[in-house]
Amino acid sequence: MNTFLLPDLGEGLTEAEVVRWLVKVGDVVAVDTPVAEVETAKSIVELPSPYAGVIEELHGEPGTTIPVGKPLITVTDQAGEAYREEERAGSGNVLVGYGTTEISGAGRRRKPRSAVSGTLLPDSAEKVPQKRVPLVISPLVRRLARDAEVDLRALDGSGPDGLIVRRDVELAIARRTRIEPEPVVTQQPAPRTGLPELRRTPMSGFRKAVVATLTRSRAEIPEATTWVDVDATALMDLRASLRSATDPGPGLLALMARFVVAGLLKYPELNGYVDTAREELVQYDGVNLGLAAQTDRGLVVPAVANAHALTTRGLDAEIRRLTESARDGRLTQQELTSGTFTLNNYGSFGVDGSAAIINHPQVAILGVGRIIDRPWVVDGELAIRKLTQLSLVFDHRVCDGGTAAAFLRFVADAFENPASVFADL
Repeated sequence: MNTFLLPDLGEGLTEAEVVRWLVKVGDVVAVDTPVAEVETAKSIVELPSPYAGVIEELHGEPGTTIPVGKPLITVTDQAGEAYREEERAGSGNVLVGYGTTEISGAGRRRKPRSAVSGTLLPDSAEKVPQKRVPLVISPLVRRLARDAEVDLRALDGSGPDGLIVRRDVELAIARRTRIEPEPVVTQQPAPRTGLPELRRTPMSGFRKAVVATLTRSRAEIPEATTWVDVDATALMDLRASLRSATDPGPGLLALMARFVVAGLLKYPELNGYVDTAREELVQYDGVNLGLAAQTDRGLVVPAVANAHALTTRGLDAEIRRLTESARDGRLTQQELTSGTFTLNNYGSFGVDGSAAIINHPQVAILGVGRIIDRPWVVDGELAIRKLTQLSLVFDHRVCDGGTAAAFLRFVADAFENPASVFADL
């Protein structure tokens, strides 16, 4: 019997929450069979078993928080010699912080006994088929299935090579809804409001980390907000001019990032932090540009390292890479915590403005609203232009309103006349 302890997942993490079991008691697993999805404060990780055998026990229900080094699953060594040989050979799929271990002794193969009579079963009866591992790539599909309690192993994928896609899960949900409607649960009203509670959702490790950061930001930073309406028509024209039939060119966010980085090099007060212990204002020599990205797990802010040293195309490539990693839950701790300033394109949500919360320990965050057609006066004449709103939230300890306004005006001018700014970059 082997007990798989929750491995050290690296990055200083001390615990993980069981999101979903991928196996159940009695399942036969081989080395590297995924057995659980666990969520840390940084990402969702699929854990493969380092042992072969039969699942004897799952240590905890979904939602249980398990400390590193505590039991996750227990596997009995009764799955057959083939699985044991695979275990001895070791695994090629080693997760950060742990690998497979070699078992000592070959052990003795025993035939299973009948649950009724206790007699030995024939060889054919002991060949327990291994449970099929679901073929799923998209984290969105996994979360959709988990939230709806759909067993992915019971689905036949309609995608290429049997890949389970979103429509497969949605179809399973629809079929279950028609056949097995959930019962209505009568709840007692809450004392303060007199209304019944709809649901209670335990905070995940990721959400706890977000709460801690935002709470500290609100508690420590005396923030102020300033904003400006901007004519982004020229910026949109520039974006279009960089696109060709064979080259999509840098994206709009990469162009915005280029101007923000230039502004931070000109006004470094906004690219630093407050060392409260030494009562010093610190400015960085270089920019790691954080970019707010919405994922199915919530808002994350990965940073483009050394953004000041990248071309606009380089910024575009790195932004796309970080965005994909964020959606897949593959961001590293370094990428999530190394930002020196944050750019938040909340216009992608269809809103015009926002007074954002500074991402502690940074001292400022710039938000960009949606770009839409609006009436605007140009050379004394009314015209329809592409307008957006920029809002800057800054720590009043590091600078006064004049510096913040000057930075904001620099970025706004770059949006309105990007060609002239590019000449100086």
